[in-house]
Amino acid sequence: MSMIKTLLGYVGEYKKDSILTPLFMIIEVTMEVLIPYVTASIIDDGIQAGNLSHVFAYGGLMVLLAMFSLAGGILSARYGASASTGFARNIRQAMYEKVQTFSFSNIDKFSTAGLVTRMTTDVTNLQNAYMMILRIAVRAPLMLIFSFIMCFVIHARLALIFLGFMALLALFLIFVMRKTIPMFRKVFERYDDLNASVQENVSAIRVVKAYVREDYENDKFTKAATNLADLFIRVEKIMVGFSPVMSLAIYGCMLSLGWFGAHFIVQGTLTTGNLTSLFTYVMQMLGSLMMLSMIFVMITMSTASANRIAEVLEETPDLADPENPVMEVANGSIDFDHVSFAYHSGTGEDTLHDIDLHIKSGETIGVIGGTGSGKSSLVSLISRLYDVTDGAVRVGGVDVRQYDMEALRNQVSVVLQKNVLFSGTILENLRWGKPDATLEECREACRLACADEFVLQRPDGYDTVIEQGGANVSGGQRQRLCIARALLKKPKVLILDDSTSAVDTATDASIRAAFREHIPGTTKLIISQRISSVQDADRVLVLEQGRVSGFDTHENLLATNAIYKEIYDAQRNAGGDFDRPGE
Repeated sequence: MSMIKTLLGYVGEYKKDSILTPLFMIIEVTMEVLIPYVTASIIDDGIQAGNLSHVFAYGGLMVLLAMFSLAGGILSARYGASASTGFARNIRQAMYEKVQTFSFSNIDKFSTAGLVTRMTTDVTNLQNAYMMILRIAVRAPLMLIFSFIMCFVIHARLALIFLGFMALLALFLIFVMRKTIPMFRKVFERYDDLNASVQENVSAIRVVKAYVREDYENDKFTKAATNLADLFIRVEKIMVGFSPVMSLAIYGCMLSLGWFGAHFIVQGTLTTGNLTSLFTYVMQMLGSLMMLSMIFVMITMSTASANRIAEVLEETPDLADPENPVMEVANGSIDFDHVSFAYHSGTGEDTLHDIDLHIKSGETIGVIGGTGSGKSSLVSLISRLYDVTDGAVRVGGVDVRQYDMEALRNQVSVVLQKNVLFSGTILENLRWGKPDATLEECREACRLACADEFVLQRPDGYDTVIEQGGANVSGGQRQRLCIARALLKKPKVLILDDSTSAVDTATDASIRAAFREHIPGTTKLIISQRISSVQDADRVLVLEQGRVSGFDTHENLLATNAIYKEIYDAQRNAGGDFDRPGE
């Protein structure tokens, strides 16, 4: 019930359409049910009695009823389409807005592919089900009830025939639903796997082609598609049994009605017109049962989809603003007070262990360490992309959990490992950092990030269109544009998470020199695998397996820290790091 209550809350401004749809459907059904009754009168009291005036009068009434039925059907379809599409739009919008509030751990719980499936396939299923509920789920029961009432009015004993066949169909429908609802949930989980395969392949298509792994990827996709098809086939094998059962009910009713109806006509307790109308009512009733079976199939599918959608809408974000948040970041000082962190709390597998660091505002800090040492995890805590497991992280002397998250992240600018540009012009991408930034401000940020040189070489300059994912710029150019975008925020803390790995060391040095000269009051944390990128920092933090191995100047670490010296010697003896010659 909580799931239904959650979803119905998003009908919103389409409540009026949702009410009018079944009302017009009631008009359509009422008119349709009356038509066979009028037909019986035309046959018995008009044609057989030779009364043409009765035929014309009741024929005109039949036309009028048909016109009202047509109008009711058209208006019901119009309002139903508006209500269902609006309902789906509201749910998609709500899901999208909800996802924006999720922390990284919330997103990890559902997976990116899973969220895409829920916002596309699942919402479409729910939209179709809502349309059927408003129209067919109203039409079919009403038609069934009204037709049975009319049958009972015409001949009570013949009406009892239908009850037996309806009970048979009802029992079979219950059996089908109990079997298929759990299976449909598995079907949509398989959709997640399929979408994940497509998403991964398309986003990494260059790597796939570079390693000639097309056949491997095709096999992986084929396996996911086959698993989905096999499960669908299993569901269909159960549901296909409904067709012969429905045929049995239809032909059984027709034969029984013909056999017993003929006897009653001979006995004089039933007229020819009434038998004709009974046949019509039987077909209406059985047609309604077929519609109900379609509804049950759709509801069976949509129940799984509705549960998956409700899971997203009812998910509580791991991170939330406090009741009275701090809105201003005083300065760029950073303090880690005996911080421990685990991506999955309670597992005992901490990524960071008892980190105790104190960084002054305006300092430049280099961060270095092996893969998996916790460098990215450490800086993610500063902008509160995750919350600490133990201890506290303070920025500007205030625990990050006390800040308004938007205010904090506007002052702690992060350039992540994976640099992302969006479809649009270079200028539009830069203004992600500051929506009202002037062209001159964007140019200044690009000069600091050494991005202006290649932007100005383009024919359209800052109006150059960036393709999806930044496919038409190099990795180094993408990194520099992302750094410029971060600088536009004029942050008190700037974090570069291995964000110059794709640029040459000369450009890397120019970027760092520009930082020293133009943003001296900003605290800068530079994560890198290259000694040359961090050796000029005020202090260098060395991490090993989530623990602080050393935190001092470059010279002191060479003398006292074995890990740092080993990295330094390895890069120097290999002829220098990246494209910088050995010294």
